[in-house]
Amino acid sequence: MKHYVINIWTLFLLLNIVIPISLAAQSGSEAIPYGNNKNAGNFIAVNGIKLYYETYGKGAPLILIHGNGGNIAYMKPQIEYFCKNYKVIVVDCRGRGKSELGKDSLTYIQMTKDIIGLLNSLHLDSTYVIGRSDGGIIALLMAINYPDKVKKVAAFGANLTPDTAGLYSFFYKEVIRDRKHADEMIAKNDTSQNWYVIQQRNRLMEFQPHISASDLHKIKCPVLILSCDRDLIPEEHTLFIYRNIPKANLCIFPGENHFVTKNNPVLFNSAVAKYFSEPFKGEELRYGD
Repeated sequence: MKHYVINIWTLFLLLNIVIPISLAAQSGSEAIPYGNNKNAGNFIAVNGIKLYYETYGKGAPLILIHGNGGNIAYMKPQIEYFCKNYKVIVVDCRGRGKSELGKDSLTYIQMTKDIIGLLNSLHLDSTYVIGRSDGGIIALLMAINYPDKVKKVAAFGANLTPDTAGLYSFFYKEVIRDRKHADEMIAKNDTSQNWYVIQQRNRLMEFQPHISASDLHKIKCPVLILSCDRDLIPEEHTLFIYRNIPKANLCIFPGENHFVTKNNPVLFNSAVAKYFSEPFKGEELRYGD
């Protein structure tokens, strides 16, 4: 009888103490409204728009830059991983999330200037940078045009040109199709979606960027170029980027695709974290005797 009573109390403790604590621990990160977090978010006025960003963690500054169709929330796996060791600054690029689009056409150069304006407003001399897709392009442009602002770069899924050299043909055709559809909906005065933002996003990929090999040669900091063997960027193009950056390393994930940052964040985050924490290696292999 005594043994039976002990088991009942054990069950009571599990149900009322241990399990609720466990569930709270599991759901704690899910409760954080990334992209709409009043405790972490702020607006700044930069280049004629209100730019929204959030800050997490402590340590050396690290900025996260999402892709064309993304926003702060998309970078949740990277925020939660890197905020343990870095002061993570994650931004809604203009026209995405809570940031304003502005009156000008969307350009990679303009978005790069927005990021630099944010860093200046936070009085940050330099930062680590992680960019995925369009964010990878912006990360490269930061390193090219603002070398003093960048410690190290991890650029995933970036392209240099708006054509079938920089993007697989099927995807480039989708971009043009989606842009034309947005044009048609704007002409019809359709209000079911923000077609102007969609138009601008697709025009961005259809007509930009224009980064040359000589531009890449200007990069002084270590850069990890990342892609997948199932990415939207041809492997040859990724190799071209890698080979034209003086202090570059290359990482191509096998069997992954353009969404590896979200679908397999453990793989992506661990590779980038290792790169950021170690001295640059590899120059002697490329240029040595």
